[in-house]
Amino acid sequence: MFGTINSTMILAILPEILLLVLAGLVLLFDATIWPDAEGRRRNLGWLVAGGSVLILVLSLILASPDGSNELVWGGMLRHDWMGFIFKMVFIFGAAITALFAMDVEGLGKRGEFYLLLLVSTIGMNLMASSSDLIMLYLAIETTSIPMYILAGFFKQDDKSTEAGFKYLLFGAMTSAIMLYGFSLLYGFSGVTGLYQLAAIIQTGSLNSGVLLLSLLLVLVGFSFKISAVPFHFWAPDVYEGAPTPVVGFLSTASKAAGFAVLVRVLMGAFPALSGQWSFLIAIIATVTMTLGNAIALTQKNIKRLLAYSSIAHAGYIMVGVVTFSELGVTSVVFYLIAYLVTNLAAFGIVASVWQKVGSDEIEAYDGLSRRSPGLALAMLVAFLSLAGMPPFGGFMAKVLVFAAAVKADLVWLAFVGVLNSIVGLYYYLVVLKHVYLYRSEEDDVPVPVTRPYRIALVVLSVGIVLLGAFFAPWYNWSSGAAGGFF
Repeated sequence: MFGTINSTMILAILPEILLLVLAGLVLLFDATIWPDAEGRRRNLGWLVAGGSVLILVLSLILASPDGSNELVWGGMLRHDWMGFIFKMVFIFGAAITALFAMDVEGLGKRGEFYLLLLVSTIGMNLMASSSDLIMLYLAIETTSIPMYILAGFFKQDDKSTEAGFKYLLFGAMTSAIMLYGFSLLYGFSGVTGLYQLAAIIQTGSLNSGVLLLSLLLVLVGFSFKISAVPFHFWAPDVYEGAPTPVVGFLSTASKAAGFAVLVRVLMGAFPALSGQWSFLIAIIATVTMTLGNAIALTQKNIKRLLAYSSIAHAGYIMVGVVTFSELGVTSVVFYLIAYLVTNLAAFGIVASVWQKVGSDEIEAYDGLSRRSPGLALAMLVAFLSLAGMPPFGGFMAKVLVFAAAVKADLVWLAFVGVLNSIVGLYYYLVVLKHVYLYRSEEDDVPVPVTRPYRIALVVLSVGIVLLGAFFAPWYNWSSGAAGGFF
């Protein structure tokens, strides 16, 4: 089926091979080298973070696509810039998550945590480059099953157990519906390759009603992955109950993987039906961003607030998908890069504060600027970026998304997005008001920040500023990813 294995085929999966090697090292160190030394098991976090950065560098040097957009491994994967950039994003997210997990009690010294994190990252990498329905489904499950376990990792915590169970239950349900959609597509077309399917649809030989039904079923699974309305209901409870570093990874890398698949399937397999699915996605985007922002206004728990914020951002990103244009896909990729850096920083701060105060209520952040000026500054940068304020990465991301909508004559959608951004600004500023203006009885009790958190938050904060102030290199990367579709 695969023929002769050549260098291109190996380079196409080099990041996944290196991640698998790193996972083997984690098992080795956890089981034999550091089996009884509890203090040294914390070094697993350094191993995963450092290994992931090394994989990132080696992949950039050795495995960058040549622009041919070649199908490899029997057409199961596509070696293009779209998949490659998302792989780099996922690996970076895994490295930062490992740093955030190191000092979390019950998480940072558990080798199985890092192993599951790496396996899920491998699944996301395969999701981003899948060009076949079978490969795509296997990649989605490889990503999802470890995430179900990670969400419920704290077995003694009822909220964590509930989060893992809800995520598993709803994930299995939507996965089954999506798989039925895949089976219908295969049953009526006789092929599983996305680009073969596109060619058959282009001929008009398939019944349009069956195609639209299949597409709707497939969108159920994708909507769950990106937490879009009406399949968003799992997010607040899972975000609140799951370990905070896991939530950061789930809300960024997993969401980015969902959007990578959404873009590849819609624009790779269903370009002939763009008129129908564009309208549907536009409606979903409008409802998603509006509902997310509206409910976020009433939240008192910061993790639930960030959950609804995540839902709203899914709506913004979908605006770029709706446009079915090169600028639209460019804006989606850029937005996801900026969102990953920004939201990881936000959840890293939440994890750091929780370890000291033991609460995720917004009131627990009263006077944080006096207890930890560095954390407060990082929170200011992250939340203003989420709100879309210049000169941060979130501002440029929203400008690109709304510009793509205007260029595609979807001015009404851009207008709805701008209005929602104004609403979103309010609840982000409410949190910052607690941080900078409110007083606490423990103003003189500092909130310590460990070395892994300092490194991660400095990298993320600098990244947020660079994405906004010096966006040209990141924009060029994103534009290169979009070039494979247009």
